[in-house]
Amino acid sequence: MPDLTTLALFAAATLALLLVPGPAVLYIVTRSVAQGRSAGLVSVLGIHLGSLVHVAAAALGVSALLAASATAFAMVRYLGAAYLVWLGIRKLMARPDGDEAAEPLTATGTRIFWEGFVVNVLNPKTAIFFLAFLPQFVDPAAGPIAPQIVLLGLIWTVLGMTSDGAFALLSSAMAGRLRRSARARRRLDVTSGMVYLGLGAVAAFTGESAAAKA
Repeated sequence: MPDLTTLALFAAATLALLLVPGPAVLYIVTRSVAQGRSAGLVSVLGIHLGSLVHVAAAALGVSALLAASATAFAMVRYLGAAYLVWLGIRKLMARPDGDEAAEPLTATGTRIFWEGFVVNVLNPKTAIFFLAFLPQFVDPAAGPIAPQIVLLGLIWTVLGMTSDGAFALLSSAMAGRLRRSARARRRLDVTSGMVYLGLGAVAAFTGESAAAKA
């Protein structure tokens, strides 16, 4: 297994990466603002069930397969981008209620959970982390590779749940006035939709240089 110094360096680098907002953080913040703290925390759980898929895939060697195949990597990148664009279009097409409608359109906890799961399974930022970053902390001389990947992946997941949970709590605490105003909710929908579309466009090109090297 990696030594404590390696684990500490990995944890510090992971936190730095997690604090850079990506598709998962945006999803969590959007849900927290729209539906409150519980919805935000449910989305965190869904996001990080998706993280465990990346951990399992890396441990089973799928990440190595993706790294070796530009076509497979491109498929993951474009699927993630397409899903973000779809979320953005849906936000932009949402019809606002009148000012007398005090509550925004809501999604069930189950839907929020599984949407979060899909967002992170198809998240290029997470895929690239497990393809290009995590292997730097794996030491073949320290023992079998798969258990090391699982350990590092679980550290990523725990730290991710902590940082994303903080995003959910903070954004939900600041969202009360927005949720009480139909006009503000519509502005939030438009802003969120545009950001989703922008992230979708960025995600389509994320890691292109890495794919080209594969």
